Amino acid sequence: MQIGKKLVWMAAVVHSMNRLFLARLAGFLLLLVPAASTLAQVPGELVSKIDAIFAKWTAPDAPGVVIAVSQNGQVVLTRAYGQAEIEHDLPNTEHTRFESGSVSKQFTAAAIILLAQQGKLALTDDVRKHIPEIPDYGTPITLRHLLNHTSGLRDWGSLAAIAGWPRERRSHTQDHVIDILRRQRGLNYTPGDRYAYTNSGYNLLAIIVARVSGLPFAAFCRAQLFEPLGLEHTEWRDDHTRIVKHRATAYSPRSDGSYAIDQPIEDVHGNGGLITTVRDLITWNEALATQRIGAPGFTEEMQRNGILNDGSRIDYASGLTVSTHRHVPEIAHTGSTSGYRAFLGRYPVQSLGIALLANAGNVNPGALGRQVADVFLGDAVGPVPVPAAPEPPPPAPTPTAEELAPLAGEYFSPDVELVLRITIEEGRLIALRRPATRIVLTPVAADTFTAPGLGRVRFIRDNPGFATQLSVQQERVYDLRFERRVH
Repeated sequence: MQIGKKLVWMAAVVHSMNRLFLARLAGFLLLLVPAASTLAQVPGELVSKIDAIFAKWTAPDAPGVVIAVSQNGQVVLTRAYGQAEIEHDLPNTEHTRFESGSVSKQFTAAAIILLAQQGKLALTDDVRKHIPEIPDYGTPITLRHLLNHTSGLRDWGSLAAIAGWPRERRSHTQDHVIDILRRQRGLNYTPGDRYAYTNSGYNLLAIIVARVSGLPFAAFCRAQLFEPLGLEHTEWRDDHTRIVKHRATAYSPRSDGSYAIDQPIEDVHGNGGLITTVRDLITWNEALATQRIGAPGFTEEMQRNGILNDGSRIDYASGLTVSTHRHVPEIAHTGSTSGYRAFLGRYPVQSLGIALLANAGNVNPGALGRQVADVFLGDAVGPVPVPAAPEPPPPAPTPTAEELAPLAGEYFSPDVELVLRITIEEGRLIALRRPATRIVLTPVAADTFTAPGLGRVRFIRDNPGFATQLSVQQERVYDLRFERRVH
């Protein structure tokens, strides 16, 4: 009996080794032809131009990019470059699944607009009608504000990072989003006054879909969007520990040229977190173009540009930027989550669609996606715009230790539940953040400093005595106040 069991065990081992060998052999053979064109109607010179754009992403020990191109509603080209999984020598293919970062936002917007068409909510609703946990700031924040990034809400991820818990180091959930936002004592600006990109709005929209529909957000999207449109390889990352077949691992480069795994570790979704393929994105693109979603007027609502309080129009619509690329009308969005990158663009005049998904954190998806578009747009595009020369910054001040002394002390913000202890060491201002982070504050103007991981720090003095407050300022957090603690 023992001999029989050993023979069975040995046979199983050999079978497993053969499968591993065959998988690696297949991966090696695919590497010999790093990009595979699916359809032959694209002229060879165009394919060569596309391959030249992605030549950097064909290394056998590096992640890469997958693209799909559609014309007149039909996929005419797919190309795959680099590795989906470096450890196991598994190459990217047109069927590889990636996270699409903020390209996901248009799907969240679509879910909201579907509910609006069904009469279950209105885009003019105050967010507090559905999420009363959000503070009352005296001016309503509407669902349309959330869709257009004109709400004034601070970005929850930026706030978490200021507190010392950035998204790549803590597994946040939708409950964390609400918990962070309900503590905010102020907005970046009055709702509707300006455009400022913030993930917070799209997380709240996903939560609203769940509360209004009575279904988990992922289940609602599956039933109302993914299944009706045939998006068979698309789902939300609402559980980051769930196994997803054919998903590429995300990587970011290290300084020595190697790559490190850089996977999302959060269950927050709606702002990002959509797992999909380039072919599914092309199908979605074409569904929007041909009005296959919702009731009449759905696509127009998706593509309706936001209007500010002063009547000016912005490029951002509902999860889509409706603008031009080199004088060609473009409807597009980019995405970035951990080491994943994405671009989805549609050029309605030429009936052209471009989908790009990548698992390399050093990919610039917008630049690469539009380079692909340029190959197919040909003479339709205008000249490449020349960027304006940057203005030289004024000389930075050099305050003495005596001048810095009134700034030292402990400052607390209930918005992020954080104490910053400001000390002076060797004539420099240092911010100490729990548990053991030391941040050097570099002066850039009077009482104003740059601080890695915090942003721009401005001290507010009690004319002209000791500082009583400090303000942390970032691109997505305008004026986060800390008050001096008096012991």
